[in-house]
Amino acid sequence: MNICVYGASSAKLEAVYYEKTEELGRAMGKRGHGLVFGGGATGMMGAAARGVAEENGYIIGIAPRFFDQPGVLFENCTEFIFTETMRERKKLLEEKSDATVVAPGGIGTYEEFFEILTLKSLNRIDRPIVLYNINGYYDKMKALLEHTVEEKFMEPSVMSLIAFLNKPDEILDYIEHYKNH
Repeated sequence: MNICVYGASSAKLEAVYYEKTEELGRAMGKRGHGLVFGGGATGMMGAAARGVAEENGYIIGIAPRFFDQPGVLFENCTEFIFTETMRERKKLLEEKSDATVVAPGGIGTYEEFFEILTLKSLNRIDRPIVLYNINGYYDKMKALLEHTVEEKFMEPSVMSLIAFLNKPDEILDYIEHYKNH
C-alpha cells in the first residue's frame, strides 16, 4: 500500500518531530508500505523519506519543478515526478496513494489535510486519514474540530472520518485494518 505523508518542510523543529517521523517511515518500510510525499529533503517530509529509505522501501517524490534547487529535494527516491504547479502535485499525491498520514506541519500541511478531509466527507474519496499527533501537536486541531461540531458548522460524523494517533504501529494498524466508510 502506498501511504501519502504530508508534513512540514522546516529544518528548525524540535528533534522529537524528526525522530518520530523517521520512526514512522521505518515502520512503513518494514511492513512493505511505499511512501508518497512532496519530495522534500528536510522537515517531516525528509524524515519520513529517510526512514523508508533505511528499510529499502519504495519512495515516490512529487514536487513542482520550481522546487528543483540544490538541497531542497530528497535525492534517494525510487521514482520522482515533477509537476508544473502545486495543484498538480496535490492531485498526484492523492492519486498515487491509498492512505494519508498528516505529520505536524504548518499552513501548507493544514491546507492539504482539510482538502483531503473535505473530499472524504463529500464521498469523493474513501481512504484512511490519520493525524500523526506527535507531542500532542494536533490536540488543538482536534479541539477546534470538536468545537466546529458543537457549534453545528460540521456534522458529528465527520469526526469519525479521521484518527488522531501518536504511535507508528497504531497508525499502520489503523490503515491496514481500515474498512471503507
